[in-house]
Amino acid sequence: MPITKPRICAVLTTSELISPAAVEPQVDLYEVRLDLIGEGWRRVARHLRRPWIACNRRAEQGGKWQGSEERRLEELLEAVTLGASIADIELDTKNLETSVAVFHKAKAKCLISHHDFERTPPESRLRAIVQQEIDAGADICKVVTTAGSFADNMLLLELMKHFPDVPMVAFTMGTLGVTSRILCPLVGGDFTYASVDAGKESAAGQLAVQDLATIYGMLQYDK
Repeated sequence: MPITKPRICAVLTTSELISPAAVEPQVDLYEVRLDLIGEGWRRVARHLRRPWIACNRRAEQGGKWQGSEERRLEELLEAVTLGASIADIELDTKNLETSVAVFHKAKAKCLISHHDFERTPPESRLRAIVQQEIDAGADICKVVTTAGSFADNMLLLELMKHFPDVPMVAFTMGTLGVTSRILCPLVGGDFTYASVDAGKESAAGQLAVQDLATIYGMLQYDK
């Protein structure tokens, strides 16, 4: 049975400019990691020819942002003014609803994210997290956990079935979580993340764009 073509989001983690011919034909959008790229993120953003997500991750959520919380959000907002159509905001951000309102006023969608780098919580907790994201005004909900077993993959993939009308990204990290990364956009996820090349991963278990494109290329898509 034909399926909708799965969307790939390529994560940019360095100031090295990406040749459009290298990954652009295979990707639908980018994530620009402001915290990992540093000052050079503006130059990178100006050369993108696909929609992009601005992400400025705190250390507690797996990032490397070193500045104040106020400045972190200011850089995210600056990214929106420079063309980002989506801002990634962590669920545990202080005064979250206020921040979401600011980004909505700037005409950006808000992807509210939650990461668990230690485990995969029970289904009831996962569903509660998604509901908190929705209540905070998320346009896209993101829940990422760490796989301790193959069953954790299924738990995250099934999570999306409980919110069929909500744009969502849900998968597990780590070697055991690769399956959920691949299947996420095939079972209802809005997209999945990939590194631009091997060795440039932003999280454990992340596949390269070309590898995902090869896998998805074996499928029959709806036109």
